[in-house]
Amino acid sequence: MDKPNIDKVKLESNNIADENFEKLASLFPNVVTETIIDGQLVRAIDKDKLMQEINAYVLESLEERYNFTWPDKRKSVVLANAPTRNTLRACKEESKDFDNTENLYIEGDNLEVLKLLRNTYLGQVKMIYIDPPYNTGKDFVYQDNFYINKEEYKEMSGQLDEEGNRLFENTEANGRFHTDWLNMMYPRLKMARDLLTDDGVIFISIDDNEVSNLRKICDEIFGGGNFVVSFCRTTRNGGGSMSKFVSIDHEYILMYIKNLNKICSRFFIPYEDEYIKRYKEEDEIGKYFWDTFVRNRQGSSNIYAIEFPNGKKITNSWIYKENEFKKLLQNGDIRFLQKSNGEYSVQIKQRINKDGMIARSELRNFVNALGTKTITDLLGKEIFTYAKPYELIMHFLKLISNSEQTKDLCNDIILDFFSGSATTAHAVMQLNAEDGGNRKYIMVQWPEKTPEDSEARKAGYNTICEIGKERIRRAGEKIKKDYPNVNIDTGFRVFKLDSSNMEDVYYEAEKISQQDIYKTISYIKTDRSEEDLLFQIILSCGIPLKCKIEIKKVNNRDVYFIDDTYLLVCFEKDIDEKTIEELAKLKPEIMVFNQDTQDSTLANIEQIFKILSSDTNIKVI
Repeated sequence: MDKPNIDKVKLESNNIADENFEKLASLFPNVVTETIIDGQLVRAIDKDKLMQEINAYVLESLEERYNFTWPDKRKSVVLANAPTRNTLRACKEESKDFDNTENLYIEGDNLEVLKLLRNTYLGQVKMIYIDPPYNTGKDFVYQDNFYINKEEYKEMSGQLDEEGNRLFENTEANGRFHTDWLNMMYPRLKMARDLLTDDGVIFISIDDNEVSNLRKICDEIFGGGNFVVSFCRTTRNGGGSMSKFVSIDHEYILMYIKNLNKICSRFFIPYEDEYIKRYKEEDEIGKYFWDTFVRNRQGSSNIYAIEFPNGKKITNSWIYKENEFKKLLQNGDIRFLQKSNGEYSVQIKQRINKDGMIARSELRNFVNALGTKTITDLLGKEIFTYAKPYELIMHFLKLISNSEQTKDLCNDIILDFFSGSATTAHAVMQLNAEDGGNRKYIMVQWPEKTPEDSEARKAGYNTICEIGKERIRRAGEKIKKDYPNVNIDTGFRVFKLDSSNMEDVYYEAEKISQQDIYKTISYIKTDRSEEDLLFQIILSCGIPLKCKIEIKKVNNRDVYFIDDTYLLVCFEKDIDEKTIEELAKLKPEIMVFNQDTQDSTLANIEQIFKILSSDTNIKVI
């Protein structure tokens, strides 16, 4: 019997550089060629042919060009594109309503987590909000696996000791003060862009230390043409400041859209009740109030003379151009109001915009004190003093939900991969309760230790993640109490980043020539469970981690059913023809069997599925 030809499950994320090569090759197959490098035949791109195809000048390495660079940038790009074999392990005991919830809370290095999420959530996330480290001179939590050698670094800064260790903390005196921060942010933002929908939006909080650099790397990653605005948020109301020269009462929030061409018009936010009260009059078109037609704006081109009922002509700067004024006057949307002194004023009907208020770049109502009070009220102590107010995130959620393109969509996925105290999760649940939405969140946070002498540690919170998860639990309980008639998802599935469930031999089986020797080697780590394997398979198959999971008996064998019959997984080694037939009749999209199943049985699987379910993608693990 021929050896069965069934592929193994690819238990690692995609190599993005390889993906990009394939995209280029699919667009311009004629530019793909081969060459010899160091005695090896390798694939290559013919630059001359590519230049002919794209009708653009291709710069040589030494030619001047506009560019933003820093030490290690190339390695940062390579790191972003490199695959990972890590996995996510479910932690049901720390989750809430694991079997029913669609929300995710993930602990671990966010770059590795984003690479794993990319397989499934590519182009699926509507909004990302992040509040990354502001680079104030403290050590970083995130230390990625790349470095420059001692000689390279000495040439740049001379700040290494004889063992190659850094002599200084990340202060402004350190030659790598900005470099380390940029190397941390660049690959994570590259991953973030891939996850966004075409009309997806990212908001990034930042202060003066790195706002200029952040703008430059975002222009490179998202494209400068996709920049929307730099919001200026008031962080506190009055009081003193530890700032050296002036009191710093603001920070910035950069807003980029993945593809600005997908957004046809402005962003709106709902009217507040107090604002709506001014629209006291109503006609057949809708509600309105009378407002002055005068607009004294410097540089206005809407300057012309208007003749009043008393015969006077007054030249001024008006809201609209003269031809628009004449149309409004004819339609009854302009009136002349006589004042007590006999003079007239000209007024215009201001109608309520059904889409809401146009969003403004200045954010005054979201000071830090609101965030501190919220988490203090929820947890009973002031254990997290730098949380953003959840009302700020709700403002952005309303903004993207109320735009002309998305106001009817409330099933968005919201991601925060510097989630801190889980403010974003709180905002998602709160807004769902208020407007009946069904948004889902993904929170990612490194399990950073709380300081030994902190109020958080005294309260029993050993890591930032423990604070975030407890905040979500209590916020969810409060929201359900406040909105008893609204059915919202306040649960969350907890996952923790870990190394692959498989030994290295699983990935390097081609190096072992004798199949019988390979069969004697255990390729699954001894401390891993079937559930661990299952979730790594789910990630590798591009299935959302919120998926429905059931264990059912098929011919007395345990089989995992993922999203009904989309994916079926059977880890049992001893399966007979009847079991195979029953599984094939279910016609799954993907079917995974144990690799240790006998070759004769695997061959039988191929034949039976070819007859009963030829479209099923069969794999082994």
